Amino acid sequence: MSDLEQLEQTILAEIESSDNEQSIETVRVSALGKKGRISEQLKTLGKMTADERKIMGPAINGMKARVTEAIAERKVVLHDRAIDERLVHETVDVTLPVRRSPAETGRIHPISQVMDEITAIFADMGFSIAEGPDVETDYYNFTALNFPEGHPAREMHDTFFFNPDENGERKLLRTHTSPVQIHTMEKQSPPIRIVIPGKTYRCDSDATHSPMFHQLEGLVVDKTSNVANLKWVLQEFCKAFFEVPSLNMRFRPSYFPFTEPSLELDIQCDRSGTEVRFGQGEDWMEILGCGMVNPNVLRNVGLDPDEYQGFAWGIGIDRIAMLKYGMPDLRAFFDADIRWMNHYGFRPLDMPTLFSGLSS
Repeated sequence: MSDLEQLEQTILAEIESSDNEQSIETVRVSALGKKGRISEQLKTLGKMTADERKIMGPAINGMKARVTEAIAERKVVLHDRAIDERLVHETVDVTLPVRRSPAETGRIHPISQVMDEITAIFADMGFSIAEGPDVETDYYNFTALNFPEGHPAREMHDTFFFNPDENGERKLLRTHTSPVQIHTMEKQSPPIRIVIPGKTYRCDSDATHSPMFHQLEGLVVDKTSNVANLKWVLQEFCKAFFEVPSLNMRFRPSYFPFTEPSLELDIQCDRSGTEVRFGQGEDWMEILGCGMVNPNVLRNVGLDPDEYQGFAWGIGIDRIAMLKYGMPDLRAFFDADIRWMNHYGFRPLDMPTLFSGLSS
């Protein structure tokens, strides 16, 4: 047996013994690659005489053709075998339920949803969103808002005070978002139209109260604002938020240090069934406090109350979320119970808008 025949038999044996696609590729490279055994034989043709090339050329090229064909056939066999093995080990039970995507399983917390709803409503009315710090000074939280010395809200049982600093000043967690009104009026000249959603803190905890809760306040300051404007803004807000075509309202006299006159707003509802229905029935429910900005508050920020006037209101975001979506206990808002979130939460891609529906 010649050296070429022995080389061919060796390569064919290696091809036959290859048991996967990677090993057959290794054989191909070792035989037909640039430095392969058959490629090295082809390089020797240049050093042979014409008569030798007539004999060795067809022999070497014939060997190359047979080896190439054998490799191709073996590749097909090994490829089919690999597919069969994958089908055995990578089978999928099509009867199993399909896993939902994160966009479908995730939920937006009702508080975040309601804040987005409120933002959509007031942005449509031309209001801007204002924010401020959670930690405030006594001046911005009380004094600038016309809270007199000795007012009950200043007491420890209502307010979370920090220890005195090196200057003897005691900062506190804001008890309402009203300090943002003062910050805004100090930095911005009228006309001012803002709403302030945010966290607030008071020493209180039960089914309808939490030490940390969410509040929305609104402020309008210009030269012509009046109670009629206040009524229209609140009526349009309540109709849009509770998604009813019409809504009766009534105002009752009240007292807040930072407004004069001060009013509380009741809205029409029906509480005869298992849920509260707004815009119908003969019942009334107090929903928020409001009033014209007290002249002393305007003076505290350098505005002349004889030239400027304004109105403000405040509403508990947690409370109106409970009323709209039928949540019985405020404490569940902060329990981080995934079952509660799956029931009351909102799909993350359904952004509330006035034209497509706030809670669609």
